[in-house]
Amino acid sequence: MKFSKALLKIDPAYEAKLVTDFMSACTKAVPKRDGIIVGISGGIDSAVVAELAVEAVGKENVLALILPEKESNPISAQYAKKMIDKLGIEYRTVELTSVVANYDAYRNRDNVIKSIFSEYNESYKFNIHLPQNILDVDRFNFYTLRIDDGKGNQKEKRLTKEQFLAITATANVKIRARMIALYYWAEQYNYLVAGTTNKTEFILGDFCKYGDGGTDIEGIAYLYKLQIYQLGEYFKVPKEIMERTPSPDTFSLPVSDKDFYFCLPFDLLDPLLYAWEYKADITDVSKELNLSDEQIRRVYKDFSSKHASTEHIRQMAKSIERDWSKFKK
Repeated sequence: MKFSKALLKIDPAYEAKLVTDFMSACTKAVPKRDGIIVGISGGIDSAVVAELAVEAVGKENVLALILPEKESNPISAQYAKKMIDKLGIEYRTVELTSVVANYDAYRNRDNVIKSIFSEYNESYKFNIHLPQNILDVDRFNFYTLRIDDGKGNQKEKRLTKEQFLAITATANVKIRARMIALYYWAEQYNYLVAGTTNKTEFILGDFCKYGDGGTDIEGIAYLYKLQIYQLGEYFKVPKEIMERTPSPDTFSLPVSDKDFYFCLPFDLLDPLLYAWEYKADITDVSKELNLSDEQIRRVYKDFSSKHASTEHIRQMAKSIERDWSKFKK
């Protein structure tokens, strides 16, 4: 089959029916559940999952959670509420700042940032990002810390491995706190927790184990990000959400998914990821995407690296297997 970007086009009605049938069947399976809970982030993925959940079990059986903490972008909660109002579903807002603070996560992280930039204080905002020249040069995925004093002044410095891990550990506490809140309310309602990870994120490992990866069902994990947007159009998701730049929303200074992890826009990332996954002829890919063979191989190298280094988060915990029927003293 000749490679084409058109291969990512879907029949939204068909895929929506496939997912809603799956969600409905999961709620009726053992142990039977009474509905579905979704964390609504104000982004496209959770908006589409909420739409699918309503189609699957009815709006009276769907609960949404809005899960802010002190460094969340305020627009996230606004867009989440807009989506909830569109669907007419019940919701709760669960503030997570105190949960994250109880682990000393903010303080420990800020101490790391202060060791890099001594002037850093609570009035500053920050994010971390990867170099965005993946098409131009071979490079390692070294993260850079950016701080902003709120007066138009920014500074940047590349992070060591230890500094990166200390900062992202706090981000992961936030993500895992969301999971705990979802299960707290899900168990009270006897609901399933619906995941919102798409295939692009899943293959390349852009999710948190036992965080946004800690769910009961993953209805959209077989769909690329561009296909999620097609479902968004089908469901008439609010324009603000459709046009919002995807972001992890875990740093005080906004950063896009592209800048933080993927290093490519989705209209290029997803076709290349499809081509890499299904081993499309590189000549066809080059012609279709107007990229050189060298650029494509450079991106494939990055895909392979990210996929391999995140394999552990796609698997259950490793354990020893032993056939006790063959046990002898």
